[in-house]
Amino acid sequence: MVQRVQKILSQWGVASRRHAEDMIVAGRVRLNGEIVTLGDKADPNCDRLEVDGKLIQPNQRPQLLYILMNKPIGVVCTCNDPQNRSIVLDFLPKAFSQGTGIHPVGRLDFNSSGALLLTNDGELTLRLTHPRYHLPKTYEVWVQGYPTEERLQQWREGVMLMGKKTLPAQVEVIRRSRQHTCLKVVLTEGRNRQIRRIVQHLGFHVLRLHRTAIGPLVLSSPNESSLPSGQHRLLTPSEIRFLKRRANLITETEGKLIE
Repeated sequence: MVQRVQKILSQWGVASRRHAEDMIVAGRVRLNGEIVTLGDKADPNCDRLEVDGKLIQPNQRPQLLYILMNKPIGVVCTCNDPQNRSIVLDFLPKAFSQGTGIHPVGRLDFNSSGALLLTNDGELTLRLTHPRYHLPKTYEVWVQGYPTEERLQQWREGVMLMGKKTLPAQVEVIRRSRQHTCLKVVLTEGRNRQIRRIVQHLGFHVLRLHRTAIGPLVLSSPNESSLPSGQHRLLTPSEIRFLKRRANLITETEGKLIE
């Protein structure tokens, strides 16, 4: 089947699709001896693909992995970092992180912690990071001070950021202390540093931001305690099916047949 080269490389676990595109732009990928350009297509059953001079073959495609991690604060959600900071792949066993093409799906910023999905399923990554799928994400947000109900209602209804109104959000107060308020926030979009920017827009400051869930994926598995910071677990078959149904990669009927 003829497909774009970057899609083939992501499906084979060579790299995420975005990283594969970077590799193509850098001239590191060859198709039948010729340097690949973005948009080039290939048939993995009959064409010769090389990355950095190494032949890539369909039978070398690694097993698909689906992992949920509790990302620590001070860790970067990338596969490499020019500043040599800790990256999320540093917290995975080498069998998962080397030669599998595993990568984070979406991001949590450097100073945030919590639930992060990683996979080497390039098609799933592409779907889940597309705005149309609106996978809800749940956060605990500690802010300095006491946002009024009026301010929180503004957040629920959407605020203007960079000339565009944010989608409606679920926001509720979990608890208050002498100087702080802890909020539960559920978003269905993921703009860059969105929560921190909204809180600042409302006149407050985020003290801590922790993502507790991605859709129904929580930082624990059934009958187990929550994942410690820096730890990970494999998704259950039902969790994988949920993500694929949400991304329209399988139908509801197909999911039930698999079950």
